[in-house]
Formats: sequence, C-alpha cells, structure tokens
Amino acid sequence: MSATYYFAIVGSADSPLYEAEFGVQRNENKHLHQFVVHAALDLVEDALFTTNACYLKIVDTYNDWNVSAYVTPSNVRLMLLHEVKAEEAIRAFFIDCHELFVKTLTNPFYDPSMPIQSQAFDAKVHSLAKKYLL
Repeated sequence: MSATYYFAIVGSADSPLYEAEFGVQRNENKHLHQFVVHAALDLVEDALFTTNACYLKIVDTYNDWNVSAYVTPSNVRLMLLHEVKAEEAIRAFFIDCHELFVKTLTNPFYDPSMPIQSQAFDAKVHSLAKKYLL
C-alpha cells in the first residue's frame, strides 16, 4: 500500500531537530505537512496529562491525515503524519526511531539543541520507514 508519511522529531523547546518524507510524493506543499504537525503539538501536550505512556497513538486528524505522536522521557516529540491507520507498525517505528535518537545523543560531537544532519541517521530512519511503514 503506497501512502504519504511525514516524520518529524521536535525538541523539548519546540524546535525541529529532524524531518523526513516517505512514500508517494504528491503535489502537496511540504509546508502544509509541517503546519499540521506543528498544530498537533498542543494536543500532544494535552494528551500527556491523561497518560504516562510514551506512545500516544493518534492525537489529531486533518482531512485524510492522522498525526501520531511518541514522547520521550526528555520531552522530545516524535511525530508522524500519515494516511493509513496501522497503529502497531507505527508504534514499532517510533520505538526503533527513539532508540536511534538515543544513540545519536550519545555522540559527544552532537549538540542536542541542533538539527540532526547525519546522513547515517537519515539512511537508518528511511530503512526503518521501509521496514515498518511502506
């Protein structure tokens, strides 16, 4: 099943640390994806008061898109904009991306407030997307 996915890692200060698109590239504007994910950040904050789980499932919907979220203990938000509802696959994707993010944080040359620009990180995220989402 081919669909569009937009993945973003948002830091604890609401600054974007990483973003990627997977699947079918349509004529939709990338800025619209960013806007929908950014608008869902407030709903993620609200959902944190109702549960202590890291995976928050679908926190927002916009037209045919759903926004799923995963919040790390350090309040970094992993956000996925998607059309297909596959909660278990998305949960596994988030868990593996969180593990990859933690490995990146252990790099002494990485500043946690700066965007992730590693090509190795990008390649691993894309391989995880291919494994779980595409």
